[in-house]
Amino acid sequence: AMFGHAPGPVAAALQRQATRGYTTMLATADAAVVGEALSARFGLPYWQFAMSATDANRYIVRWIRAATGRDKLLVFNGCYHGTIDDVFVDLVDGRPTQRASLLGQVHDLLAHTVVVEFNDLPALEAALAAGDVACVLAEPVMTNIGMVLPDDGYWAAAQQLIRRHGAMLVMDETHTISTGPGGYARAHGIVPDALVLGKPVGGGIPCAVYGMSGPLAESAMRAKRDAPPGHSGIGTTLTGNMLAMAAMRAALTAVMTEAAYDHMLARAATLAEGLRALFAARELPWCVTQVGARIEFQFCAQPPRSGGEAGRVLDAELEHLIHLGLLNRDVMITPFHNMMLVCPHTTEDQVQQLLQALGQVLDQITPAR
Repeated sequence: AMFGHAPGPVAAALQRQATRGYTTMLATADAAVVGEALSARFGLPYWQFAMSATDANRYIVRWIRAATGRDKLLVFNGCYHGTIDDVFVDLVDGRPTQRASLLGQVHDLLAHTVVVEFNDLPALEAALAAGDVACVLAEPVMTNIGMVLPDDGYWAAAQQLIRRHGAMLVMDETHTISTGPGGYARAHGIVPDALVLGKPVGGGIPCAVYGMSGPLAESAMRAKRDAPPGHSGIGTTLTGNMLAMAAMRAALTAVMTEAAYDHMLARAATLAEGLRALFAARELPWCVTQVGARIEFQFCAQPPRSGGEAGRVLDAELEHLIHLGLLNRDVMITPFHNMMLVCPHTTEDQVQQLLQALGQVLDQITPAR
């Protein structure tokens, strides 16, 4: 949970709402407040709700396919957008390949999913040229295979290519909301057609949101009106339930504040500087990448520019040893990669505790010189 495991305002809102009802399959007054808060933060006028970022990604891709009349989805190699089926395609030796690890997978994902490397504008343009891509689903910074930052000017050029070829851009900011109150896109001038946020927007409660631009919402509603009667495949009985709406209202108005981000970013900068100092003292060719309150170190001298590069520098055994050493010193970081997150309640002492513990672990691997 990006803003703590039990933010006080969210816990209080849940307690109040629990005495009034959990779900009614009808909208509540909280929905209007949440929608207005989301529009103000992220600049998109229309919002819908889901139970997870996976669902939100699935729903927005379905809406855009309906709105554009196109079938194909474009993703970046090494991406993660929850467990939406369409995204489990990788580049292996330059060839799109469906992940063999998928359980019970019966559909050919390669029929409707295109995959290219992040930061590769010629590859993106070539993939869009056929005019059959409905949307590009992307994190503004790749976060799950290790941190991969966009090159300077990448997103400005990518947006031009995407729109020139009639596709739409969906930004999944579930992880990159660590950047600031309006996410990475707002901070860096990216203007998506749609935006997705997962559980951080509800303080860790199962919930998600997805927003649409005016033109996309208009096209989506036209597609819905033109479709035969019946279930659209979008939404569930728990979507926008009363508990989730109460949590989101509390998180957006009382947890995800400017003051909270000021605290998080200051502590995160201290942590990032401390990590770089630890590695420099031991002449370790490792890099540190920061996206707001989110910090990651990777086993390479320069930050990777693509998911393929990030995947090649993964070292599961070394990572396991570092994490085990930290656990033995009462410190735990994200279990499946070297990511750390500073929350509103993280103290300076806790940052120093982590740095001290990591320094001791590194001394067992390669002592400071």
